[in-house]
Amino acid sequence: MPNIVVVGTQWGDEGKGRIVDLIAERVEIVARYQGGGNAGHTIVLDGRTVILHHIPSGILREDTLSVIGNGVVVDPKVLTEEIRGLREGGFRIDSDNFRLSERAHVVMPYHREIDLGREEMRGESKIGTTGRGIGPVYEDKVARRGIKFSDLLSPEVFSKRLLQVLEDRNLYLTRVLGRDEIPFDRVCDEYLEYGRQLKPFICDTTTLLNMGVGEGKSILFEGAQGTLLDIDFGTYPYVTSSSAGAAGACVGTGVSPSKIDVVMGVAKAYITRVGGGPFPTEVEGEPGEKLRTQGGEFGATTGRPRRCGWFDAVALRYSVMINGISGLALTKMDVLSGFDTLKICTSYKYKGEHIESFPSSQEVLWSCEPVYEEFPGWEEDISGVRDMGDLPPEARRYLDAIEELTGVTIWIVSLGPSRDEVILIKDPLG
Repeated sequence: MPNIVVVGTQWGDEGKGRIVDLIAERVEIVARYQGGGNAGHTIVLDGRTVILHHIPSGILREDTLSVIGNGVVVDPKVLTEEIRGLREGGFRIDSDNFRLSERAHVVMPYHREIDLGREEMRGESKIGTTGRGIGPVYEDKVARRGIKFSDLLSPEVFSKRLLQVLEDRNLYLTRVLGRDEIPFDRVCDEYLEYGRQLKPFICDTTTLLNMGVGEGKSILFEGAQGTLLDIDFGTYPYVTSSSAGAAGACVGTGVSPSKIDVVMGVAKAYITRVGGGPFPTEVEGEPGEKLRTQGGEFGATTGRPRRCGWFDAVALRYSVMINGISGLALTKMDVLSGFDTLKICTSYKYKGEHIESFPSSQEVLWSCEPVYEEFPGWEEDISGVRDMGDLPPEARRYLDAIEELTGVTIWIVSLGPSRDEVILIKDPLG
């Protein structure tokens, strides 16, 4: 069985968790490689909705090992609550089917305070973060003042490290952001307790994963957010703070690129975005509200309404190039039922000239106008369709156009949130 990366090709919220859950039944390991608790993967099981923030979507398949890699930043308070919630929901989670990298960095209380304080200072120029401290903890990681989960396992090491870091962070909080100081004793005791609770799960996941590869086990690498939010290749500065693209799977787990066999992209049949930043195909008014309502476009983590727009082929071509995508899973196709006309953006217009590629400058992207090709819609409810031949001809033409305009083959079409609401055109695992 191949090792496969599942990556978002848009601004996140593409339905990666739903696709990972679909594939996870036939792999031995699912490894999350970046992001933090700002991610929200929503999965529907027999009419029951499960929302995951840190733990890989593979945890819902109890015989699959779920791993949080070193590239993920983890809030231990949220993680322990997530573990408790899964257990109360009847899901198995123990040290045999869930592991957490000792190299993963810890989201601390001062990270959340810094995140909130900065957004308040930005006013109308705010980036639109979730306020969960994700950016600041990645910042501390790069600045070499981060705290890792291995530190939480040693009271002596952690207290010494926290004392050093907290002095610096409290100065910034109080003198720059005007926030309250974070007390050492309370934080030290609280986080050492998290270390004790999570100790059974914490290990060297890099060695664990590479041993799995050596034993011929198949690994599914699960990303959070999407390519257009990647720290290097997204719409900077309106991006996340990690490598959300397929390349991040290697950095975020320690598994070599030579061990990756398939990269599967996930995209919605339209497109959404949360927070600030340029969004060329954003739809205002009745069509945008209809997409939001029919698609249930509200953040799984924050509840924030998502901005909605028509499918952007320019952006997807860019994601295909960046990630080396082998095939595409197209989600929420059923949401498009009931539209008289559908649109796909084929290029941008900037200062009177057509642009076929995705601009790297956000100033240019803000000023780009989408050039659309229009397609007739369909009225039928397609959520019950399980074969391509049973789709309305208009729906098939829409899917054909996406393939033609982006140069990538569609392998899976999702027609609803449940496990069985899918058309499997090609098996991504061969």
